Amino acid sequence: MIKKSAIKLISILLVGLVSATAQAQGITTPRTPSPAAVVSQTIGISSVTVKYSRPSVKGREVWGALVPYGWNIQQFGAGNEAPWRAGANENTVIKFSHDASVEGVKVPAGEYGLFFVINKDNTGEVILSKDSRSWGSFWYDPGHDQMRAKIQLRTVPETELLTYDFINTTKNSAELVLNWEKKEFPVKIEFAVDDIVMANAAEELKGTTGFTWIGFSTAANYALQNKVNYEQALKWIDQAIALNNSFNTQSIKSGILKEMGKTEDAEKILKDAIVTATENELNQYGYQLINQKQYDKAIEMLALNAQNHPNSANVWDSLGEAYATKGDKENAVKNFKKALSMNPPANVKANSEKFLKQLGAL
Repeated sequence: MIKKSAIKLISILLVGLVSATAQAQGITTPRTPSPAAVVSQTIGISSVTVKYSRPSVKGREVWGALVPYGWNIQQFGAGNEAPWRAGANENTVIKFSHDASVEGVKVPAGEYGLFFVINKDNTGEVILSKDSRSWGSFWYDPGHDQMRAKIQLRTVPETELLTYDFINTTKNSAELVLNWEKKEFPVKIEFAVDDIVMANAAEELKGTTGFTWIGFSTAANYALQNKVNYEQALKWIDQAIALNNSFNTQSIKSGILKEMGKTEDAEKILKDAIVTATENELNQYGYQLINQKQYDKAIEMLALNAQNHPNSANVWDSLGEAYATKGDKENAVKNFKKALSMNPPANVKANSEKFLKQLGAL
């Protein structure tokens, strides 16, 4: 004899199937309850996307009731012990554009069904299944798991509508969190960003990006700024120089050689390049040195720029900023006032006045 609960469940499923069929034959209407949603996050140049349905609490007891604790045998489907589908309706689906690490476990790029387990003590598990097209957990098969990992749930303020979000983002990682009722399920996702960017650059430079010097220059500069694969970076910047022998390309090569320990060659290249630098190029280089906290070197370059272009208010303003950043108030004030005396453009005037006010000299 079939239990009443099983009959009720089958009836609900049949009603849902009839409703879905009717909708397929008619117009598109709003999906209620548990509306569909999508959330996405870019990490480096990689993306993580979660598609899910959003049930509401509606005053119900969620944990241990609406969502049972632990693993549970479904009353319909494959009959396996199953985790929670991490949402409502169809599987919650997570997609990685590149190979990722999920809670320290390597996961190939692709789409996966996302499941969670919650225990009474606020411990849990995150599960990614290669089966991403099922409805709910009814057909869950542990043999299709791509990965499982333990997680520790957190207590958070009340969240009525189940919500996915990304928090604690860094250059290489972010936490995917599911918030519902007063629980938060955190999952750390990481990408080997530098490796991905370098591999992607190599592919892009085979196309139209490789037809000009800019593509090779930006690829080499990325490697320089992120301290990766200097040998490849040197090849790229040499290709850029062959197309555009300029201060910008030569200064990148100088930086790469310096990082490779070839200091003498680096200094010679930079010295020769500085002679050919335009006002704007030398100014940008000065700010680059400021960002690197090489204040004395920045002042040297910006002072040279002011010497070469004495009628430019912008170069005196930039020199003043270098002195201000270093903490030399006297010389900073002197150069900002020099810039203001030359009837500067509005943006230069605003910057000089801003710093003078900060320094108490205006």
